[in-house]
Amino acid sequence: MAVIRVTDLDLKGKRVFIRADMNVPVKDGKVTSDARITASMRTIEYCLKAGAKVMVTSHLGRPTEGEYSEENSLKPVADVLAAKLGKPVRLIKDWINGGFDVAEGELVLLENVRFNIGEKKNLDETAQKYAALCDVFVMDAFGTAHRAEASTHGVAKFAPIAAAGILLTEELEALTKALLSPARPMVAIVGGSKVSTKLTVLEALSEKVDQMVVGGGIANTFIKATGKNVGKSLCEDDLVPVAQALMTKMTARGATIPVAVDVVCGKKFDANEPAVLKDAGNVEDDDMIFDIGPKSAQELADIIMKAGTVVWNGPVGVFEFDQFGAGTKTIADAIANTSAFTLAGGGDTIAAIQKYDIYDKVSYISTAGGAFLEFLEGKKLPAVEILEQRAAAK
Repeated sequence: MAVIRVTDLDLKGKRVFIRADMNVPVKDGKVTSDARITASMRTIEYCLKAGAKVMVTSHLGRPTEGEYSEENSLKPVADVLAAKLGKPVRLIKDWINGGFDVAEGELVLLENVRFNIGEKKNLDETAQKYAALCDVFVMDAFGTAHRAEASTHGVAKFAPIAAAGILLTEELEALTKALLSPARPMVAIVGGSKVSTKLTVLEALSEKVDQMVVGGGIANTFIKATGKNVGKSLCEDDLVPVAQALMTKMTARGATIPVAVDVVCGKKFDANEPAVLKDAGNVEDDDMIFDIGPKSAQELADIIMKAGTVVWNGPVGVFEFDQFGAGTKTIADAIANTSAFTLAGGGDTIAAIQKYDIYDKVSYISTAGGAFLEFLEGKKLPAVEILEQRAAAK
């Protein structure tokens, strides 16, 4: 990956514009999970220590462009940044045309980048205004690297120098290690509610991995593809042939998609719904599958323990309800204990990692969802590509 790294630059006295991913959950004006802010701190602190004049911005939510809205303001993020740095952090509301000063070693937060007209459409005019604010642009938002927007892509075209932040660099190195030269056997765990949203990922991974574990609603489509009843479970009937084709393709090259032999069912999606364990062949017409059973979970744990590389994206059951969380917990414990290189990404996956307290046991946790999946698919990420082009043109 040939990019200019922020750690290679002399930043003393320079105006540094960092695009971070601080799109965090906010409730009643308070940040409820600061994991993404924490992940962004190393680049910010590095630039501050180097004596730069530091500006950081991010998107938050989906505001209407050109309109300020209190609910999408980065004010709660400014409060967290101030607490982490132990000093006040100014939040600058109308910043696109400049008109504000930043001292050496100071951090200011620029209000939600999606309030600016032209941000989403990656308009040159907007990107040029961003670029005029800085001597160095630092892309550190891996979570939005798959989107070509003015603050992730356009500004990198026009800024005097465009560099990769510490988080972005680490994300790319971890993903490259897991995907381009993985220790074998390589196992992918792909959970989620729908095959359709993960279809391209499943197809791309089916050519790379030795075993592909499917979980959640996706698994139901595969169970149905083996001719079993899934009752009222979440299932995409029209994709059953696709599931069958993927299984055939992988078997032909000596790889497998293990399908659950036992499942945990309920009659309705409810926190108080009793969990009933069944053989996968005994699901009734009014049953809904909410988790894999202990035999299936143990089979997957054994696969993970023998793996060289494990990529995990998505839980294997409705783990938010404890009675349907055993399968995901067994997988989490195996990931914590395996000697394999383990890479996890996506919001639900991180929630499971936190719930089962294995945060320190995963080799690398990606803060990204969409970008993580697109990288798994082998797609070029526009915000990374532009950094490579700028580095090559130096």
